[in-house]
Amino acid sequence: MAFELRCKGITAYREGSREGQTLSKPSAQTGSLGPGIPRARPRITEGKTAKFRMGCGTLFVTVNRDNAGLCEVFANLGKAGGCPAQSEATCRAISAALRAGVDAHELIDQLRGIRCLSAVAARNNGKQVNVQSCPDAIAKAMQEALVERSDAVELVDAPRGRLCPFCHRPMRRESGCFVCDGCLHNSCG
Repeated sequence: MAFELRCKGITAYREGSREGQTLSKPSAQTGSLGPGIPRARPRITEGKTAKFRMGCGTLFVTVNRDNAGLCEVFANLGKAGGCPAQSEATCRAISAALRAGVDAHELIDQLRGIRCLSAVAARNNGKQVNVQSCPDAIAKAMQEALVERSDAVELVDAPRGRLCPFCHRPMRRESGCFVCDGCLHNSCG
């Protein structure tokens, strides 16, 4: 097939010999049941909770992981109120997507920068606000959870902030080329 497609070259890896390989069969470790079917939630997960100041008050976002990676997100708004039903629905949808194998970076890209009128109003009234909305806070908490892992691509390691032109993830330098671990694009062709 590579010959018919006139590829410059191909590389084959034995299953499980490399993390992040492009093609792989579902493994018992990840619990993947197939495309679009979420893996079961384990009884115990580990995670961290981040605190964000928003227009509605203080939002606490917990991002948990299992042995396959990020697996769920919870958001809890303090006493001020806000939109708890919307936050719960957003978190449930994100959690199901993560357990179904949707790339966390894709979810972060979709959530990042969503704005809420209460944040704009709070900023105009001189309040200290560090996120634009609940979805923006969730995206930031998920990004922090990915960056703190040693096996994740850290944004601080991206050479001079170079991002992939296709998936917009940080690229790393390897053998004189810039390589994206997300979509495997490289600057050397």
